[in-house]
Amino acid sequence: MENRKRPLEAVSSTGFKTPEKRVSMVRLQDSDYMRWGVEETCQYLRREGLGAWENKFRAQKITGVGLRYLGDAELEKIGIEYLGDRLQILHSLRKLWQIEAEPSKVFNDPIHGHVELHPLLIKIIDTPQFQRLRNIKQLGGTYFVFPGASHNRFEHCIGVGYLAGRLVQALNERQPELLISRRDILCVQIAGLCHDLGHGPFSHMFDGMFIPRARPGVTWKHEIASLAMFDHLVDDNGLKPVMKQHGLVLPEDLDFIKEQIAGPQDTKAAQGQKWQYKGRPEDKSFLYEIVANKRNGIDVDKWDYFARDCYHLGIQNNFDYRRFLKFARVCEVDGQKHICTRDKEVGNLYDMFHTRNCLHRRAYQHKVGNIIETMITEAFLKADPHIQIEGSGGKIFTLSTAIDDMEAYSKLTDHVFEQILHSSSVELAEARQILRNIICRRLYKCLGQTQAEKPLHATQEMIHNWEAELAQTIPQSGAYDVNLKPEDFVVNVIVMDYGMKEKNPVNNVRFYCKDDPTTAIQIRKNQVSKLLPEQFAEELIRVYCKKTDDKSMDAAKKHFVQWCMNKNFSKPQDGDIIAPELTPLKASWSNKNEGEDGEDGGPREVNGIRMNGQKKAKTQLFK
Repeated sequence: MENRKRPLEAVSSTGFKTPEKRVSMVRLQDSDYMRWGVEETCQYLRREGLGAWENKFRAQKITGVGLRYLGDAELEKIGIEYLGDRLQILHSLRKLWQIEAEPSKVFNDPIHGHVELHPLLIKIIDTPQFQRLRNIKQLGGTYFVFPGASHNRFEHCIGVGYLAGRLVQALNERQPELLISRRDILCVQIAGLCHDLGHGPFSHMFDGMFIPRARPGVTWKHEIASLAMFDHLVDDNGLKPVMKQHGLVLPEDLDFIKEQIAGPQDTKAAQGQKWQYKGRPEDKSFLYEIVANKRNGIDVDKWDYFARDCYHLGIQNNFDYRRFLKFARVCEVDGQKHICTRDKEVGNLYDMFHTRNCLHRRAYQHKVGNIIETMITEAFLKADPHIQIEGSGGKIFTLSTAIDDMEAYSKLTDHVFEQILHSSSVELAEARQILRNIICRRLYKCLGQTQAEKPLHATQEMIHNWEAELAQTIPQSGAYDVNLKPEDFVVNVIVMDYGMKEKNPVNNVRFYCKDDPTTAIQIRKNQVSKLLPEQFAEELIRVYCKKTDDKSMDAAKKHFVQWCMNKNFSKPQDGDIIAPELTPLKASWSNKNEGEDGEDGGPREVNGIRMNGQKKAKTQLFK
C-alpha cells in the first residue's frame, strides 16, 4: 500500500507529474463581458489559449456585446475553417454566461418548490438584517384570525427574489436582443430579495397605523426604511468587495437595486429630465417593472404574496404567474421598453386584480383582524415612551424613533408584543392590559359597516370628529341610560381598490398579438366584457365600540344607525335587525321595491307599465 502513495510533486518514471485538480481559467471579472471592447475580447481569447484567432476577431471588430450572437455559421464566415476550432471557441465563449464562482444553494419552498439562489444572494440572506425578517409576520394581526397565516416576511422575500430571477431570465431567453447581462439579472434578484427589509413589527400595521399616529408630522413608509436598511446591511457586513467579486459595478448597481425598490432616488435633481433613473439607461426601462411595478402593479411581489398568502389562509388563488411568464415579452411603447403580455391574457389580468381585492375583503381587511391591529397600535402608543432600544453610538431610541437609526430598527420585530405582554413595569401597565385583552379575546365589538355616496378621502382629524359625532348622536327612538363618550368609539376607514386608487390598472398594461409580437396595443375594458367593474375603488367605514356589555352595545348600535342616517351614508347590512324602529324613518332605506324589482332598487316597468311590486305586476300582466 505504501508504494501506491505518491506525493503531489513526485515524478513517475515516464517523466510526467501527478495530475493536479483542474481549475477553470475563467476569472470572476469575466462576468462583465458585455462591457468589453475589442481588445478585452482578444485578451480573453489569449487567456483561453485561443490567441491564434484573435486577429480575425480584431479584424471584424467583435466586442463583448457581440459574443452572445456568435454561432458556428458566423465563425466560419470570419475565416475559422475547421469545425474543431469553432467548437473549441464556442465552448470557451459559453463559459462567460454559464460559469458561477460558487455553486448555488437550493431551498425547498412550499410555494415554488426547489428554489436555487446565486451565492451573492446567500451572502445577503445570511446577515442579521435579513434574518430579522424571520420574526415579522407577513400578515400582521391577521394571524390572530386565520390560524394558518403564520408565515413571515423572510420566506416572502426569498420567493420574490426567486421570481424576479425567473421573469428576467425568461425575457433574456426569449429576447436576447434586449442585451440583459448577468449583472442586470443579479441586481434584479437582489432588489426582489431586499424589497421588504424595512418592514416593522406586524408589517403594514407599523407603517400604516402606528407611525402616522405616533409621529403625525412624519411621512414615512416601509420602502424608505428598506433603502436605509439595505445600505446598513451592505456596510455592516462588508459586502461591497463581495459584490465587486461577483461582477457588480459600484455605486451604479447599488443605485439600480434601490431604484427598483422605491423608484427614482433624487427626483428634484432629475426634474425636467424624461429619464429620472441613474442605475440603468432608458433602453433598460423594462427592468424597473419586475419587482415593484409603478406603471400598472403587475410585479413578482404580488405573484408571491398571492400564492403564499392564499396557501396559508386556506383561500383559493385564481392567478397563475407561470402562465404570465410564458407570454411576457418586451415591446416599445412611446419610446420606452415595457413588459407586455398576449392579448388573450387580458381577462386573466382582470382576474388577478379581482383576486387582490378578494384577499383584502376576506383576509387583509377582516373586521376582527383590523380591530386587533387597532388594539395593538393603541398598546404600542402607550408603551412607546417606555421602550428603550440602543442604536448606533449607544444612543437610545423608542418604538417610534427607531426608524431614524437602522441599528436600533434592526432590533425591532414582533417580539415587542411579548416584551410588553410579559413585562412587570408599572409604566407599561395600560399597554400590557390591552395586549392581555387580545390574548383572552376581549376585543372591541364591531357595530357595523357603511359607505358614503362619494369618496371622502378621510383624514385623522375627520375620523376624530366622526367619533365625537357618534357619541353625541341621539337616536330618534329615544335616549338610553348609557353615557357614551367619543373615546368609546373607533372608526376605521378602509380603501378597497385594484391597486391604483380610482384608476383601472389594466389601462396601463400593453398587449401584443400573435401575428405581430413586436407591436404593443391597448385593450379597453369595453372590449373585454360588460361584466367588469364600473368603479375601481371604494371606501368602507367601519365603526367599533370599546364598551362590550350588552346595554352599551345596544345603545352604541342605535347611535351608529342614527349617525349613518344623519350623514346620508348607506344602510348598514344588519341595520334592520339592530335598529328596526329607526330604519323606516329614512325613505331611501326602505326595503320596499328593492332587490330584483329594479337595478337601482326602484320600481321597474313591464310592457310599459310601471310596477311597484311583484304582486301588482302579476295583476297587471294577467288582467
